[in-house]
Amino acid sequence: MALEQNAELKELIRKAALLNAVSHDGKAQAGALVGKILGEKAELRTRVKELSVVINSVVNEVNSLSLEEQKAIVEKNWPQTLKKHEAEDKKLPPLPNADKYKQIVTRFSPNPDCVLHLGSARAILLSHEYARIYNGKFILRFEDTDPKVKKPSLKFYDSIRADLKWLGCKADEEYIQSDRLPIYYEYTEKLIASGNAYVCTCIPDEFRSKILAKQPCPCRNLPTSEQLERWNRMLNGGYQEGQAVVRVKTDLEHPNPAVRDWPALRIIDTKKYPHPRVGSKYVVWPLYNLAAGLDDHLLGITHIIRGKEHYTNMVRQKYMYQHFGWEYPEAIHYGRLKITGASLSKSKIVAGIKEGDFADFDDPRLGTFQALRKRGITPEAIKKVIIDVGIKSNDVTLSWETLNAYNRKILDATSNRYFFVAQPVELTVLKVPKVFQAKLLLHPEHPERGYREFTVKPSGEGEIVSFWISRADAKTMQPQQTIRLMELFNVQIQKVSDKAVTGTYASESYEEARKLKAQLIQWIPKGAEYPTQVILQDASVTEGFAELACKKLKPNTIIQFERYGFVRVDEVGGKLVAYYAQK
Repeated sequence: MALEQNAELKELIRKAALLNAVSHDGKAQAGALVGKILGEKAELRTRVKELSVVINSVVNEVNSLSLEEQKAIVEKNWPQTLKKHEAEDKKLPPLPNADKYKQIVTRFSPNPDCVLHLGSARAILLSHEYARIYNGKFILRFEDTDPKVKKPSLKFYDSIRADLKWLGCKADEEYIQSDRLPIYYEYTEKLIASGNAYVCTCIPDEFRSKILAKQPCPCRNLPTSEQLERWNRMLNGGYQEGQAVVRVKTDLEHPNPAVRDWPALRIIDTKKYPHPRVGSKYVVWPLYNLAAGLDDHLLGITHIIRGKEHYTNMVRQKYMYQHFGWEYPEAIHYGRLKITGASLSKSKIVAGIKEGDFADFDDPRLGTFQALRKRGITPEAIKKVIIDVGIKSNDVTLSWETLNAYNRKILDATSNRYFFVAQPVELTVLKVPKVFQAKLLLHPEHPERGYREFTVKPSGEGEIVSFWISRADAKTMQPQQTIRLMELFNVQIQKVSDKAVTGTYASESYEEARKLKAQLIQWIPKGAEYPTQVILQDASVTEGFAELACKKLKPNTIIQFERYGFVRVDEVGGKLVAYYAQK
């Protein structure tokens, strides 16, 4: 029997396609179904080509339905499958050795030299989520001890706090490392006094040669009294920038040269490079491994969740912990997370803004949280993506489509519907026989939210009604073609030009439109339009008209322009300004 005539097989494929479609926002993926069907019908492995033809045919049929229609079919025929599918939210694995600790404490430690972007989401959300799972504590720690190269800026402290709040990850406690320099000095002095750190005044190239040869530099074995004297000289301005560095002693035989006697503190000319919070009060500044390593112990961090690029930092810091007799926290190092088509380089973002390539940190072309928020990407969608990726050690590459798929599910359930016509073209309909009252639900699944109402009244001897339709729809129309104005009536097209379309009233029946496979298009009565500007993801602008009901919307509301996409309302006034989120 030809597979295309096998009704049982086609029904099996149809079920799989519908379930796949509701998982992918109305668009079933044919490629994903082949393996699934072969898993249940192993005897078809020799007929894969023929099977693929049938699957493609069924998928095309399923994808011609709206998402609402697909969900209705699944709910009617396989309600338990749908409920099970909707409940399948991934969960994070347990933290290692969590039972060792009275309270789980995690942290997120940004450098406030730029705004946060999607690349920071993993560290933030995993650390916060685990703290909440274990009823623990989530700490925000600003690592701002480089006033020269990665100079912090006051505005970024507040923007980072705002981003965490938007993500739903507000910190339980906050610390700023530039407030903690006396603490770092105290522990540095203890390291030097115990012979576990020293002040190195070697020329950098000479030190590098020694360390690569696994040999101590001349400074390493100087008496402790001289080391402490050098340390006090550093603190009191006796050395200039670049003349002295505190180093933590490690194993000079360690296979990684970067671990051998790593630098812990250095001198910065803060008269030339003042710190935005403490000015030129200090000249000796800790490097990452000293400040972060000390704080992780002193603040009681139990689990450090960070990228695997920090693995070597853990190795370095463990030497300092051994010197103090401390136990190192549990360290989880996840793989790199890349987003295709998104520049997540802070330096490139800042340079792009300075050079005028981007309007600001919320430019829709960027992957910053400010830009995502402005476009209408929800924190819930970002969280779902990150939880799904989890704490895998292998590198992961995500596409915008992945984030959009999560976001669409959220927005589809919450966003009211309105009409918008981009690049409007006038449609004149003749012989409209009566006054039509169109009553359109704000949301197809939530009638309790109410309706938008239109009164369409013909005028003149020709019983004429004029509408605005989108140019994209007008370009597809041909004479004698029947179209349907959504939730209104059917129109037979008579004449099409670049600037206008003329048609004749055909009928009111939606069933007739279905039989004719008439295109459904959105519309706005002429004279009932609201000028609208939609800023797209590439920062280009589309002009058009929205329906007048949109005048009542409030900024930050996310809505769906039917057949166009989800947008976030930015301004409501003489015109509506909205940012495009996604299809």
